[in-house]
Amino acid sequence: MNYLAHAYLSFNHPEILIGNMSADFIKGKTQFSYSILIQKGIQLHRAIDAFTDEHPVTRQLKYYFQHTYRLYSGAFADIVYDHFLANDKTIFKSDQELLFFTQHVYGILQQNATQLPSPFQNILPYMVNQNWLYNYQFKEGIRKSFGGLVRKAAYLNESDIAFTLFNNHYEQIEKLYLEFFIQLQSYASHKFKELINV
Repeated sequence: MNYLAHAYLSFNHPEILIGNMSADFIKGKTQFSYSILIQKGIQLHRAIDAFTDEHPVTRQLKYYFQHTYRLYSGAFADIVYDHFLANDKTIFKSDQELLFFTQHVYGILQQNATQLPSPFQNILPYMVNQNWLYNYQFKEGIRKSFGGLVRKAAYLNESDIAFTLFNNHYEQIEKLYLEFFIQLQSYASHKFKELINV
């Protein structure tokens, strides 16, 4: 899962949100330097990623990218899931509702910037100024996200083919999202309650 999904699956809990959104930048024992609730957000993030990576629907989605991008196919799939989430009218009933949600998320992250790991602090201004979470709804936003993935990846040098594959299989991928995300929501909600109540 990518940033928008991890934000949404933090269930409006600020500290869970901080941990859930910054977990990829927190390695090993450094997680124990954070508050208990941020640690639980990190645990939730990792549980969501494991559920997603192991799910048969994700394996089907990755197949579209696998021949060209191999080990990176999962990273492209994560970005694609965020596109369909941003356009899911059962979750964000209007463009305004998506905008309100994304601004709320940015506000929490900015108010707690000192609690974020340094690499996430560094990208947060770009995330906010370029409105990444909101722009996932647009194909152009996905194209830019694919490009960002290439810039960070050691063994990628282009994402144009990925964007073409995304467009060519758009309807099939959307069906996979619809089948998968309702299951992920249920799983993440259960895991969230389990972590909060421990």
